[in-house]
Parts: sequence; C-alpha cells; structure tokens
Amino acid sequence: MAERLPDFLGLGTQKGGTTTLHQLLGLHPDVHLPDRKEVHYFDLQPEQPASWYAEQFSSARPGQHCGEITPFYLFHPEVPARIRALLPEAKLLVLLRDPVERALSQVFHARKRGFERLEPAAAIAAEDRRLASGDPECLQKHSYVARSRYLEQLERYDALFPAHQLLVMQSEALFQNPEPVWQRLQDFLGLTPVPLPEVMPRANAGDAHARDVDPDLRKQLRRLLTTTAEGVRERYGFGWDWS
Repeated sequence: MAERLPDFLGLGTQKGGTTTLHQLLGLHPDVHLPDRKEVHYFDLQPEQPASWYAEQFSSARPGQHCGEITPFYLFHPEVPARIRALLPEAKLLVLLRDPVERALSQVFHARKRGFERLEPAAAIAAEDRRLASGDPECLQKHSYVARSRYLEQLERYDALFPAHQLLVMQSEALFQNPEPVWQRLQDFLGLTPVPLPEVMPRANAGDAHARDVDPDLRKQLRRLLTTTAEGVRERYGFGWDWS
C-alpha cells in the first residue's frame, strides 16, 4: 500500500482555537488525524524522512482525508517552503484570533507552562531582545507580539501557494457562530457534509487571567497590532471587528 501523506494542514495560529478545530475534525468520519495534535514535522523535525511523517497517517482508512494541525507552522519562517517541497497541493487551514487577545493568551499560557517567569508587561517588553538573540526556543515560546502579526506570516504562504489552497477563518466566528464556519470548512476540504456535534468541542479555554490584565498594556498592544487588525479585515473579510 502506498504511503499516505496529509491532504490538508492546520497551520495555526497558536491560542486561536486549533485544539478545538482538531477535535471537531476528528469527529468527522471522512477525516483521519494523528492521535496527537502538533506533529511538528515541518518546524522542529524536518530532518526526519518523509517515511517517518507518513507513518503518522498509516492507520487511515481508504477514502479518508488525512491531515494534521501544528500551530507553529504559521509562524516558523522556513516551514512554507518545506511544505511546498513535500506537499505542493495540500489544503491549508488558518484560524486567526483578535491579535491582542491572542498575544495575551500566549503570555499566560507560557506562564502556566513554566516557559515565562516575567510579568506580562515585562515579557512583552523583552520580546524583541529575545527574538534578536536567534534562540530557537525564544522563537517558539516568547514570540507574543510577533506571532500576532498575521499579515507577514500569511504573505509567506501567499508567495508559494495559490489562493484556492488557503482557507483563512476567524476564531471568534468558530466559537460564536460555528455552523457557517463548519459548512465552509467541510466544503473546502471536500468532506461529506455532516452536522455539527450537539455539544461543540471547546478546548483550552483559560483566558480568565487575560481579562484582568493592565488596561494600559492592552492599549499598547492594540497600537502595535493596528496594522494587522486592519489589514486582515481588508484582505480576508469585512466585519472582522478587532478594534
């Protein structure tokens, strides 16, 4: 039997609802996903052979659409070319969340996991210095504002893949009005339409700390990310109000 490789990839963004997306797609009978989310093949393990990657999908049934979701793929600068080399026809999924709330959520996620010891304002202030160090760990774990600059990340994919292979969705819509998002997603992936589950999966909901953040820090982030918010609204859909 020929090795199976993904038909689609979930690129990100981190703290944008990708775990919920993974669980939702995993309920569809036409979809096969690896047991673990975030295979990290194209970002952290590119030295592995394609046969290793194919093993992650070896239990897929005939006719199923294979895919995997690794949120670091959207941000890592070398990943688009690696995907293009191996999977030039793959369909690419992106969930974008309000860039300010996403950045804050990542800070608190890092603090919860022990990656970040600084207070939120200090962590944001230290980001440029950390990223300038070239430390790969900082690129993955301390890229709070940089990961929320979506246009730069999407442009790397736009340069290598035709528009019809990229589906950009709004995270807030997935949670607040999931039915049209779910229908659009199934149509994009060529799946047999099935209804949403009666209970919508909601994973990693833990932004209580972000609600209590210093209002001045939120205003600072809003200024830093205004270009992103306006640019995404203009490029991908009227009505994405992240102001």
